[in-house]
Amino acid sequence: MNTITVDVAIIGTGTAGLAAYRAARAQGKTAVVIESGPYGTTCARVGCMPSKLLIAAAEAAHMLALAPGFGVHPGPVRIDGKAVMARVRSERDRFVGFVLEGVDNIPAEDKLRGHARFTSPHSLQVDEHTAIEAGRVVIATGSTPMIPPKLRDVGKGVIISDDVFEWTDLPASVAVIGTGVIGLELGQALSRLGVRVSFFARGGSVAQLSDPEVLHVAAHTLGAEIDLRFQQTIVAARQDGDEVELTTHNAAGVQKVERFQYVLSAIGRKPNVDKIGIEHTGLALDRHGIPVYDSSTMQCGTSHIFIAGDANNERPVLPEAADHGKIAGDNAGRYPDVRPGLRRTALAIAFTEPQIATLGETYRELCAEGRPKFAVGKVSFTNQGRSRVMLQNHGMLRVYGEYGTGRFLGAEMIAPRAENLGHLLSWAAQARLTVAQMLDMPFYHPVIEEGVRTALRDLAAELEKGAPAGDDGAECLPGV
Repeated sequence: MNTITVDVAIIGTGTAGLAAYRAARAQGKTAVVIESGPYGTTCARVGCMPSKLLIAAAEAAHMLALAPGFGVHPGPVRIDGKAVMARVRSERDRFVGFVLEGVDNIPAEDKLRGHARFTSPHSLQVDEHTAIEAGRVVIATGSTPMIPPKLRDVGKGVIISDDVFEWTDLPASVAVIGTGVIGLELGQALSRLGVRVSFFARGGSVAQLSDPEVLHVAAHTLGAEIDLRFQQTIVAARQDGDEVELTTHNAAGVQKVERFQYVLSAIGRKPNVDKIGIEHTGLALDRHGIPVYDSSTMQCGTSHIFIAGDANNERPVLPEAADHGKIAGDNAGRYPDVRPGLRRTALAIAFTEPQIATLGETYRELCAEGRPKFAVGKVSFTNQGRSRVMLQNHGMLRVYGEYGTGRFLGAEMIAPRAENLGHLLSWAAQARLTVAQMLDMPFYHPVIEEGVRTALRDLAAELEKGAPAGDDGAECLPGV
């Protein structure tokens, strides 16, 4: 067995791992990256980029369906499933290629192929071929889609989101288990491309929303277009030829048996920390088996081990993974001189239609026990000018402010072009602007952002009243 000694060993070559490698090398340290799977980040290979390619095709089809509302009547529409998926795979491979170019630029002596596991706090073994003695270690092992117990070992018809991007044609029908971001994005896109889609949610959640009023609007708005079922329990599933027979029951106990070509498990992703010998590190673990770490430094306890990206399950989105990796790599490189890194305002976007965005402090976080009362402003997009012009007049924005200081705290929304509104508001939150300062900014006419101004004016009026006495603050509902 070959033995090597390095300053920093990085397990994983996804977004976080590659950022950590670059940061550690920038500190002048020796570093090695270890990868057991294919090179190419989750985002490029099976995540944000291929899903947006499928969504783009769906948007094209949907605009044709909406065209008569503008007095424009297109001819017969034909969706070529093979062509749709060919473009998804081709462009996906192109994006992966860009990532592979970056990996290719890493010197060969800094790359190891194989599964890494800890044998002691400072030692790793890669398969049966290499032992590594490392001064510091960055865990950037990513995550894996989960499958609920009742769907395991059923057959070829039960899939995860990764499998969708290997299709060569669109299927006839899909049951989507879960109403998180991944399930909603893929399911709505497939539905708009002519696939029969039904959604099954164990509870009543929609994407990352926690504000009850926005959640209600989201469920109603999306449910008007797609078959969205809440409070559903999977009773059984079995492969029957080319279809899966799925048995479910609802909150009233009514049981239903249906058949789908595929059942897509989209109930979330599990951090890949259970097969890397974490028990040999001596680290304290949380109830999910993830090392306890400092989110400002990515350091696990006071140790020489750092954890970044989806592996720590904090904010499993690409921008955060990149920031995590840089912070972890910087600190691994300069250890024991560990320093807080730049943590940006939280921003999460679901590319449904309407889009869903949360930013800054969420409703759930603001409602946490011991938090002071906060003010809420809102706007409906039903009669918002530019939204009506575009026939996209659906949704709700709720914004939150701090009594006394008037500082803008965060927002949740389902809205047209929420990806743009989310960025605008997250910048304001990171700059720690007050609501009054935000209202002093320019707003053009007619634009979607005028809806933001309406919500901020409503919030300003609530802040002007001052914090209410007793329990009459923002309506933090039970269970939120």
